[in-house]
Amino acid sequence: MSGRRAGLLALFSADVISVLGNRVSMVAIPWLVLQTTGSAAKMGLIAGAEMLPYVISGVVAAPLADRFGLRRTSILTDVGSTLAMVAIAAGRDAPFLRLVVLVAIAGTLRGLGDRVKHVMLKPMAEVAGVRMIRVTSAYEGFTKGATLIGAPLGGLMILWFGANGAIWIDAVSFAVCAGLIATLVRPPVVPRTEVPEPYLKALRGGFTYLRTDRLLLGMITMIFVLNVLNQASTAVYVPLWVNEVFGSPAELGVVFGGFAAGALLGNVVFTFLAPKLPRVPAFFLGAALGASPRLLVLGLTDRLWLVVLVSFACGVAMASVNPVMGVMLYERVPAALQTRVFGVTGAIAFIGIPIGGVLAGWSVAWRGLRPAILTAGVVLLVATVLPVALRLRRAPAPVEEGAA
Repeated sequence: MSGRRAGLLALFSADVISVLGNRVSMVAIPWLVLQTTGSAAKMGLIAGAEMLPYVISGVVAAPLADRFGLRRTSILTDVGSTLAMVAIAAGRDAPFLRLVVLVAIAGTLRGLGDRVKHVMLKPMAEVAGVRMIRVTSAYEGFTKGATLIGAPLGGLMILWFGANGAIWIDAVSFAVCAGLIATLVRPPVVPRTEVPEPYLKALRGGFTYLRTDRLLLGMITMIFVLNVLNQASTAVYVPLWVNEVFGSPAELGVVFGGFAAGALLGNVVFTFLAPKLPRVPAFFLGAALGASPRLLVLGLTDRLWLVVLVSFACGVAMASVNPVMGVMLYERVPAALQTRVFGVTGAIAFIGIPIGGVLAGWSVAWRGLRPAILTAGVVLLVATVLPVALRLRRAPAPVEEGAA
Protein backbone atom coordinates (compact mmCIF):
# COMPACT_ATOMS: atom_id res chain seq x y z
CA MET A 1 0.00 0.00 0.00
CA SER A 2 1.36 3.46 -0.90
CA GLY A 3 2.17 5.93 1.84
CA ARG A 4 -0.57 8.26 0.61
CA ARG A 5 -3.26 5.63 0.89
CA ALA A 6 -1.82 4.48 4.22
CA GLY A 7 -2.37 8.00 5.55
CA LEU A 8 -5.99 8.01 4.39
CA LEU A 9 -6.54 4.57 5.91
CA ALA A 10 -4.99 5.71 9.19
CA LEU A 11 -7.26 8.77 9.34
CA PHE A 12 -10.25 6.66 8.41
CA SER A 13 -9.39 4.10 11.10
CA ALA A 14 -8.87 6.79 13.74
CA ASP A 15 -12.26 8.29 12.94
CA VAL A 16 -14.04 4.94 13.19
CA ILE A 17 -12.19 3.99 16.41
CA SER A 18 -13.21 7.36 17.86
CA VAL A 19 -16.88 6.69 17.02
CA LEU A 20 -16.61 3.23 18.57
CA GLY A 21 -15.00 4.67 21.69
CA ASN A 22 -17.75 7.26 22.01
CA ARG A 23 -20.43 4.56 21.93
CA VAL A 24 -18.62 2.45 24.52
CA SER A 25 -18.25 5.42 26.88
CA MET A 26 -21.94 6.28 26.45
CA VAL A 27 -22.72 2.86 28.00
CA ALA A 28 -19.85 2.43 30.45
CA ILE A 29 -19.90 5.83 32.17
CA PRO A 30 -23.65 5.86 32.99
CA TRP A 31 -23.29 2.27 34.23
CA LEU A 32 -20.42 3.39 36.48
CA VAL A 33 -22.69 6.13 37.83
CA LEU A 34 -25.45 3.61 38.50
CA GLN A 35 -23.00 1.36 40.36
CA THR A 36 -21.60 4.16 42.49
CA THR A 37 -24.75 6.22 43.14
CA GLY A 38 -27.73 3.96 42.40
CA SER A 39 -29.48 6.97 40.85
CA ALA A 40 -31.22 6.78 37.48
CA ALA A 41 -31.55 10.58 37.46
CA LYS A 42 -27.78 10.95 37.73
CA MET A 43 -27.36 8.46 34.87
CA GLY A 44 -29.44 10.74 32.64
CA LEU A 45 -27.53 13.80 33.82
CA ILE A 46 -24.17 12.24 33.04
CA ALA A 47 -25.35 11.28 29.54
CA GLY A 48 -26.45 14.86 28.90
CA ALA A 49 -23.16 16.16 30.30
CA GLU A 50 -21.34 14.33 27.50
CA MET A 51 -23.65 14.96 24.53
CA LEU A 52 -24.46 18.67 24.98
CA PRO A 53 -20.80 19.79 24.99
CA TYR A 54 -20.17 17.38 22.11
CA VAL A 55 -22.69 19.27 19.97
CA ILE A 56 -21.66 22.76 21.07
CA SER A 57 -17.88 22.40 20.81
CA GLY A 58 -17.99 21.45 17.14
CA VAL A 59 -19.44 24.92 16.49
CA VAL A 60 -17.84 27.31 18.98
CA ALA A 61 -14.31 25.83 18.87
CA ALA A 62 -14.13 25.42 15.08
CA PRO A 63 -12.45 28.82 14.42
CA LEU A 64 -9.80 27.98 17.02
CA ALA A 65 -9.11 24.65 15.30
CA ASP A 66 -8.62 26.46 12.00
CA ARG A 67 -6.00 28.70 13.59
CA PHE A 68 -4.22 25.95 15.53
CA GLY A 69 -4.21 23.48 12.64
CA LEU A 70 -6.51 20.54 12.01
CA ARG A 71 -3.92 17.79 12.48
CA ARG A 72 -2.57 19.26 15.70
CA THR A 73 -6.11 19.81 16.98
CA SER A 74 -6.99 16.18 16.26
CA ILE A 75 -3.92 14.90 18.12
CA LEU A 76 -4.50 17.26 21.05
CA THR A 77 -8.18 16.34 21.44
CA ASP A 78 -7.39 12.62 21.30
CA VAL A 79 -4.66 12.98 23.94
CA GLY A 80 -7.03 15.08 26.05
CA SER A 81 -9.77 12.47 25.69
CA THR A 82 -7.32 9.80 26.81
CA LEU A 83 -6.42 11.79 29.93
CA ALA A 84 -10.09 12.54 30.69
CA MET A 85 -10.99 8.84 30.48
CA VAL A 86 -8.02 7.93 32.68
CA ALA A 87 -9.17 10.48 35.26
CA ILE A 88 -12.72 9.09 35.17
CA ALA A 89 -11.55 5.48 35.52
CA ALA A 90 -9.03 6.29 38.26
CA GLY A 91 -11.48 8.39 40.26
CA ARG A 92 -14.54 6.15 40.39
CA ASP A 93 -15.18 7.16 44.02
CA ALA A 94 -14.73 10.87 43.31
CA PRO A 95 -17.58 13.34 43.96
CA PHE A 96 -20.32 13.28 41.34
CA LEU A 97 -19.77 16.92 40.36
CA ARG A 98 -16.15 16.15 39.48
CA LEU A 99 -17.31 13.26 37.29
CA VAL A 100 -19.78 15.57 35.51
CA VAL A 101 -16.99 18.05 34.80
CA LEU A 102 -14.66 15.34 33.46
CA VAL A 103 -17.39 13.88 31.25
CA ALA A 104 -18.22 17.37 29.92
CA ILE A 105 -14.53 17.92 29.12
CA ALA A 106 -14.42 14.58 27.30
CA GLY A 107 -17.56 15.45 25.32
CA THR A 108 -16.13 18.84 24.38
CA LEU A 109 -12.89 17.30 23.13
CA ARG A 110 -14.66 14.54 21.21
CA GLY A 111 -17.03 16.94 19.46
CA LEU A 112 -14.16 19.09 18.16
CA GLY A 113 -11.94 16.08 17.41
CA ASP A 114 -14.60 14.38 15.32
CA ARG A 115 -15.22 17.55 13.30
CA VAL A 116 -11.58 18.12 12.37
CA LYS A 117 -11.10 14.48 11.39
CA HIS A 118 -14.03 14.80 8.99
CA VAL A 119 -12.53 17.93 7.44
CA MET A 120 -9.15 16.21 6.91
CA LEU A 121 -10.75 13.38 4.95
CA LYS A 122 -11.04 15.41 1.75
CA PRO A 123 -7.40 16.55 1.39
CA MET A 124 -6.18 13.09 2.38
CA ALA A 125 -8.50 11.45 -0.18
CA GLU A 126 -7.30 13.84 -2.90
CA VAL A 127 -3.67 13.03 -2.14
CA ALA A 128 -4.48 9.30 -2.23
CA GLY A 129 -6.43 9.63 -5.49
CA VAL A 130 -9.71 8.28 -4.04
CA ARG A 131 -13.08 9.77 -5.03
CA MET A 132 -14.88 11.48 -2.15
CA ILE A 133 -18.22 9.80 -2.80
CA ARG A 134 -16.53 6.45 -2.18
CA VAL A 135 -14.86 7.79 0.95
CA THR A 136 -18.08 9.16 2.41
CA SER A 137 -19.99 5.99 1.53
CA ALA A 138 -17.38 3.74 3.11
CA TYR A 139 -17.14 6.05 6.11
CA GLU A 140 -20.89 5.90 6.61
CA GLY A 141 -20.83 2.11 6.47
CA PHE A 142 -17.98 1.69 8.94
CA THR A 143 -19.23 4.33 11.39
CA LYS A 144 -22.72 2.86 11.23
CA GLY A 145 -21.22 -0.51 12.01
CA ALA A 146 -19.24 1.01 14.89
CA THR A 147 -22.41 2.66 16.16
CA LEU A 148 -24.33 -0.62 16.01
CA ILE A 149 -21.69 -2.70 17.79
CA GLY A 150 -20.47 0.03 20.15
CA ALA A 151 -23.26 -0.29 22.71
CA PRO A 152 -23.27 -4.13 22.77
CA LEU A 153 -19.46 -4.09 22.94
CA GLY A 154 -19.64 -1.69 25.85
CA GLY A 155 -22.02 -4.08 27.61
CA LEU A 156 -19.66 -7.01 27.03
CA MET A 157 -16.70 -4.99 28.28
CA ILE A 158 -18.60 -4.13 31.45
CA LEU A 159 -19.45 -7.81 31.89
CA TRP A 160 -15.85 -8.97 31.34
CA PHE A 161 -13.83 -6.13 32.90
CA GLY A 162 -16.29 -4.07 34.91
CA ALA A 163 -17.32 -0.48 34.17
CA ASN A 164 -13.91 0.85 35.23
CA GLY A 165 -12.11 -1.64 33.00
CA ALA A 166 -14.26 -0.66 30.02
CA ILE A 167 -13.38 3.01 30.56
CA TRP A 168 -9.65 2.15 30.77
CA ILE A 169 -9.94 0.34 27.43
CA ASP A 170 -11.77 3.38 26.05
CA ALA A 171 -8.83 5.55 27.13
CA VAL A 172 -6.46 3.27 25.23
CA SER A 173 -8.62 3.55 22.09
CA PHE A 174 -8.29 7.36 22.09
CA ALA A 175 -4.54 7.04 22.60
CA VAL A 176 -4.43 4.77 19.53
CA CYS A 177 -6.28 7.47 17.54
CA ALA A 178 -3.71 10.09 18.59
CA GLY A 179 -0.87 7.75 17.61
CA LEU A 180 -2.34 7.01 14.18
CA ILE A 181 -2.80 10.70 13.35
CA ALA A 182 0.62 11.69 14.73
CA THR A 183 2.59 9.03 12.87
CA LEU A 184 0.77 8.40 9.60
CA VAL A 185 -1.51 11.31 8.70
CA ARG A 186 0.14 14.17 6.81
CA PRO A 187 -2.49 16.34 5.10
CA PRO A 188 -1.13 18.78 2.49
CA VAL A 189 -0.17 22.12 4.00
CA VAL A 190 -2.02 25.12 2.59
CA PRO A 191 -0.01 28.31 3.17
CA ARG A 192 -1.92 31.14 4.79
CA THR A 193 -1.56 34.51 3.13
CA GLU A 194 -4.30 36.43 4.92
CA VAL A 195 -4.49 37.68 8.50
CA PRO A 196 -6.67 35.36 10.65
CA GLU A 197 -10.21 36.63 11.19
CA PRO A 198 -11.34 37.76 14.64
CA TYR A 199 -12.96 34.90 16.55
CA LEU A 200 -16.57 36.14 16.45
CA LYS A 201 -16.36 36.99 12.75
CA ALA A 202 -14.91 33.56 12.03
CA LEU A 203 -17.63 31.92 14.11
CA ARG A 204 -20.35 33.72 12.15
CA GLY A 205 -18.74 32.62 8.90
CA GLY A 206 -20.09 29.08 9.17
CA PHE A 207 -23.65 30.24 9.78
CA THR A 208 -23.42 32.89 7.06
CA TYR A 209 -22.21 30.49 4.39
CA LEU A 210 -24.81 27.87 5.19
CA ARG A 211 -27.55 30.46 5.02
CA THR A 212 -26.47 31.50 1.52
CA ASP A 213 -26.32 27.96 0.12
CA ARG A 214 -29.99 27.05 -0.22
CA LEU A 215 -29.35 23.50 -1.39
CA LEU A 216 -27.13 22.60 1.58
CA LEU A 217 -29.50 24.36 3.95
CA GLY A 218 -32.42 22.33 2.58
CA MET A 219 -30.48 19.09 2.86
CA ILE A 220 -29.35 19.65 6.46
CA THR A 221 -32.90 20.69 7.34
CA MET A 222 -34.03 17.34 5.94
CA ILE A 223 -31.41 15.57 8.09
CA PHE A 224 -32.74 17.43 11.13
CA VAL A 225 -36.31 16.29 10.42
CA LEU A 226 -35.15 12.72 9.83
CA ASN A 227 -33.22 12.68 13.11
CA VAL A 228 -36.18 14.07 15.06
CA LEU A 229 -38.61 11.42 13.85
CA ASN A 230 -36.11 8.56 13.66
CA GLN A 231 -35.23 9.16 17.30
CA ALA A 232 -38.94 9.35 18.12
CA SER A 233 -39.36 5.96 16.50
CA THR A 234 -36.30 4.38 18.13
CA ALA A 235 -36.74 5.74 21.64
CA VAL A 236 -40.55 5.71 22.00
CA TYR A 237 -42.73 4.44 19.15
CA VAL A 238 -41.08 1.07 18.42
CA PRO A 239 -40.65 0.06 22.10
CA LEU A 240 -44.26 0.98 22.89
CA TRP A 241 -45.52 -0.82 19.76
CA VAL A 242 -43.59 -3.97 20.70
CA ASN A 243 -44.90 -3.81 24.26
CA GLU A 244 -48.48 -3.28 23.08
CA VAL A 245 -48.43 -6.06 20.49
CA PHE A 246 -46.18 -8.67 22.11
CA GLY A 247 -45.88 -7.65 25.77
CA SER A 248 -42.15 -8.44 25.89
CA PRO A 249 -38.89 -6.79 24.73
CA ALA A 250 -37.69 -9.81 22.73
CA GLU A 251 -38.99 -8.45 19.40
CA LEU A 252 -37.23 -5.10 19.84
CA GLY A 253 -33.94 -6.51 18.61
CA VAL A 254 -35.65 -8.10 15.60
CA VAL A 255 -37.20 -4.79 14.48
CA PHE A 256 -34.05 -2.74 15.01
CA GLY A 257 -31.91 -5.50 13.54
CA GLY A 258 -33.96 -5.53 10.35
CA PHE A 259 -33.32 -1.83 9.75
CA ALA A 260 -29.63 -2.14 10.66
CA ALA A 261 -29.12 -5.09 8.31
CA GLY A 262 -30.78 -3.17 5.47
CA ALA A 263 -28.65 -0.09 6.19
CA LEU A 264 -25.43 -2.08 6.08
CA LEU A 265 -26.40 -3.88 2.87
CA GLY A 266 -27.54 -0.62 1.29
CA ASN A 267 -24.27 1.03 2.19
CA VAL A 268 -22.23 -1.71 0.50
CA VAL A 269 -24.35 -1.42 -2.66
CA PHE A 270 -24.29 2.38 -2.63
CA THR A 271 -20.50 2.48 -2.22
CA PHE A 272 -20.15 0.73 -5.59
CA LEU A 273 -22.99 2.54 -7.38
CA ALA A 274 -22.49 6.04 -5.96
CA PRO A 275 -20.12 7.40 -8.66
CA LYS A 276 -22.73 6.56 -11.33
CA LEU A 277 -25.76 8.06 -9.56
CA PRO A 278 -26.96 11.68 -9.55
CA ARG A 279 -26.29 12.82 -6.01
CA VAL A 280 -29.07 15.22 -5.12
CA PRO A 281 -31.88 12.93 -6.43
CA ALA A 282 -30.25 10.00 -4.61
CA PHE A 283 -30.35 12.00 -1.36
CA PHE A 284 -33.99 13.06 -1.57
CA LEU A 285 -35.27 9.76 -2.97
CA GLY A 286 -33.41 7.88 -0.25
CA ALA A 287 -35.03 10.04 2.41
CA ALA A 288 -38.49 9.71 0.84
CA LEU A 289 -38.33 5.92 0.46
CA GLY A 290 -36.47 5.18 3.68
CA ALA A 291 -38.16 7.30 6.33
CA SER A 292 -41.95 7.46 6.50
CA PRO A 293 -42.74 3.80 5.57
CA ARG A 294 -41.07 2.65 8.83
CA LEU A 295 -43.57 4.67 10.85
CA LEU A 296 -46.62 4.08 8.68
CA VAL A 297 -46.25 0.29 8.84
CA LEU A 298 -46.09 0.45 12.66
CA GLY A 299 -49.33 2.38 12.76
CA LEU A 300 -51.18 0.15 10.29
CA THR A 301 -50.25 -3.44 11.20
CA ASP A 302 -49.43 -5.81 14.06
CA ARG A 303 -47.52 -8.26 11.86
CA LEU A 304 -43.91 -8.51 12.93
CA TRP A 305 -42.66 -9.99 9.64
CA LEU A 306 -44.12 -7.07 7.68
CA VAL A 307 -42.63 -4.47 10.02
CA VAL A 308 -39.20 -6.14 9.80
CA LEU A 309 -39.41 -6.41 6.00
CA VAL A 310 -40.35 -2.75 5.59
CA SER A 311 -37.67 -1.72 8.09
CA PHE A 312 -35.08 -3.68 6.11
CA ALA A 313 -36.13 -2.01 2.84
CA CYS A 314 -36.05 1.41 4.51
CA GLY A 315 -32.55 0.73 5.76
CA VAL A 316 -31.41 -0.05 2.21
CA ALA A 317 -33.01 3.16 0.87
CA MET A 318 -31.63 5.40 3.61
CA ALA A 319 -28.06 4.30 2.86
CA SER A 320 -27.70 7.09 0.30
CA VAL A 321 -28.63 9.99 2.58
CA ASN A 322 -25.60 10.56 4.81
CA PRO A 323 -22.90 9.78 2.21
CA VAL A 324 -24.42 12.24 -0.28
CA MET A 325 -24.78 14.88 2.44
CA GLY A 326 -21.12 14.37 3.31
CA VAL A 327 -19.76 14.63 -0.22
CA MET A 328 -21.93 17.68 -0.99
CA LEU A 329 -20.46 19.44 2.02
CA TYR A 330 -16.92 18.66 0.89
CA GLU A 331 -17.60 19.80 -2.66
CA ARG A 332 -19.66 22.94 -2.05
CA VAL A 333 -18.03 24.42 1.05
CA PRO A 334 -14.69 26.22 0.57
CA ALA A 335 -11.82 24.48 2.36
CA ALA A 336 -11.19 27.49 4.61
CA LEU A 337 -14.77 27.31 5.94
CA GLN A 338 -15.25 23.56 6.21
CA THR A 339 -14.39 23.20 9.91
CA ARG A 340 -16.93 25.89 10.83
CA VAL A 341 -19.66 24.80 8.43
CA PHE A 342 -19.26 21.15 9.42
CA GLY A 343 -19.61 22.18 13.06
CA VAL A 344 -22.84 24.05 12.34
CA THR A 345 -24.35 21.26 10.26
CA GLY A 346 -23.35 18.67 12.87
CA ALA A 347 -25.02 20.70 15.60
CA ILE A 348 -28.23 21.08 13.56
CA ALA A 349 -28.31 17.34 12.86
CA PHE A 350 -27.56 16.23 16.42
CA ILE A 351 -29.96 18.63 18.12
CA GLY A 352 -32.83 16.79 16.44
CA ILE A 353 -32.07 13.67 18.49
CA PRO A 354 -33.10 14.89 21.97
CA ILE A 355 -36.05 16.79 20.47
CA GLY A 356 -37.39 13.59 18.89
CA GLY A 357 -37.71 11.69 22.14
CA VAL A 358 -39.49 14.55 23.91
CA LEU A 359 -41.96 15.11 21.04
CA ALA A 360 -42.71 11.40 20.76
CA GLY A 361 -43.51 11.04 24.45
CA TRP A 362 -45.74 14.12 24.36
CA SER A 363 -47.56 12.98 21.21
CA VAL A 364 -48.35 9.53 22.67
CA ALA A 365 -49.63 11.09 25.90
CA TRP A 366 -51.81 13.49 23.91
CA ARG A 367 -53.20 11.30 21.11
CA GLY A 368 -52.41 7.67 21.96
CA LEU A 369 -49.82 5.39 20.36
CA ARG A 370 -51.31 4.53 16.94
CA PRO A 371 -52.57 8.05 16.11
CA ALA A 372 -49.22 9.51 17.21
CA ILE A 373 -47.28 7.07 15.01
CA LEU A 374 -49.50 7.68 11.98
CA THR A 375 -49.35 11.46 12.44
CA ALA A 376 -45.55 11.33 12.61
CA GLY A 377 -45.49 9.08 9.54
CA VAL A 378 -47.66 11.46 7.52
CA VAL A 379 -45.59 14.48 8.59
CA LEU A 380 -42.42 12.66 7.56
CA LEU A 381 -44.01 11.58 4.26
CA VAL A 382 -44.92 15.17 3.37
CA ALA A 383 -41.53 16.50 4.51
CA THR A 384 -39.59 14.02 2.38
CA VAL A 385 -41.81 13.67 -0.69
CA LEU A 386 -42.52 17.39 -1.18
CA PRO A 387 -38.90 18.28 -2.12
CA VAL A 388 -38.86 15.41 -4.65
CA ALA A 389 -42.13 16.64 -6.19
CA LEU A 390 -40.83 20.21 -6.37
CA ARG A 391 -37.60 19.13 -8.04
CA LEU A 392 -39.53 17.08 -10.62
CA ARG A 393 -41.80 20.04 -11.31
CA ARG A 394 -38.81 22.33 -11.89
CA ALA A 395 -37.06 19.86 -14.20
CA PRO A 396 -36.97 21.08 -17.83
CA ALA A 397 -39.35 19.34 -20.19
CA PRO A 398 -37.72 17.02 -22.76
CA VAL A 399 -37.35 18.47 -26.23
CA GLU A 400 -39.26 16.50 -28.85
CA GLU A 401 -37.39 15.28 -31.93
CA GLY A 402 -37.88 17.53 -34.91
CA ALA A 403 -38.72 20.57 -32.79
CA ALA A 404 -37.32 23.80 -34.15
